[in-house]
Amino acid sequence: MDRGWWWLWSQCPGLGSARLRALRSVARQYSVGPGELWSWPVQRLCSVLSWPQSCWLSVERFRREHGKAPQINVPENVLLPGDQCWPQVMDRLDRPPVLLHHSGDSSLLDVLQQQQAVAVVGTRAASAHGVAVAEDLGRTLAWMGWPVISGLAEGIDAAAHRGCLDGGGRPVAVLGTSLERVYPRHHETFQAEVSRKGLLLSELSPGTAMNRGSFVERNRLIVALAKALVVVECPERSGALISARFAAQLQCPVWVVPGDARRWSSQGSNALLRNQASPLLEASELAEHLGAGPLMSASTTIAHDALLNAIGDGASIETLQGRLGETVDHLFSQLLILECEGQLVCEAGHLWRRRKL
Repeated sequence: MDRGWWWLWSQCPGLGSARLRALRSVARQYSVGPGELWSWPVQRLCSVLSWPQSCWLSVERFRREHGKAPQINVPENVLLPGDQCWPQVMDRLDRPPVLLHHSGDSSLLDVLQQQQAVAVVGTRAASAHGVAVAEDLGRTLAWMGWPVISGLAEGIDAAAHRGCLDGGGRPVAVLGTSLERVYPRHHETFQAEVSRKGLLLSELSPGTAMNRGSFVERNRLIVALAKALVVVECPERSGALISARFAAQLQCPVWVVPGDARRWSSQGSNALLRNQASPLLEASELAEHLGAGPLMSASTTIAHDALLNAIGDGASIETLQGRLGETVDHLFSQLLILECEGQLVCEAGHLWRRRKL
């Protein structure tokens, strides 16, 4: 029942994440539940919470509207602090979300709760090269069993999600709008596909008007849910650079795809390389850095068995491509995973062999 009461408090106008955290602190201090706090006279609440008069007027109006014994119906697609799948890293943010709305495969919440996803971000005005790299990254991460998290915006975000879907993976999109809105509008079918095959998240309640600041704010959620951040291409003023700053605060590793030094849309991402971010030259390098992801399926394990059999006494990647009919990038990512697991070694001349036990 406490969960329902906390949901009700979260809907009160004027109570953001900081004030709700203060309210939870009072509940712990006085060993009372949120339902009991609901019945406290405003004078008692005022004595323990230093909120402005305008806030108390909103609280009183809200409590009068709902009565002393309100009917509380928490939507099924809402995640609240304290829920089993609530990502605790959110509470480390300067502005933690009050709640998260979700749509799609809710089993991915368990994966995100453990920060087992890779964020790929960049500019909306991406070059053809940047789009191709982002798609390749999304596809390779999907093959490796990693959910790809981004913002579903035009450009790099969308390319990473498309690549993930193309690789049979599970995209996670953190929206800068409420879930029922689509931005840009031509992403309507695309957003529905991401919801169907992955997960949509938003901290904004249904009906919330679009606000430019919300697109900046969602960047902190993208980074908080990720094991690592990859910046593909961005100018000197970009939301991707804000994501990189959040990553530094949360000690999340940052990789950057080097861009054309003469192109304006690469100036910001290239600058990150001067500030201790690591360069990422090939999508297949992710296998070496990350290894197999949390969604590595039984079918992939079977594919690994087929790959090991195809290697036999030793084979080059070109030979394996001919034997298995897979792309070089796909093969290379799987070979690196098997190498990281200690099953393979790469010898001189890029000849792959099974490691002798």
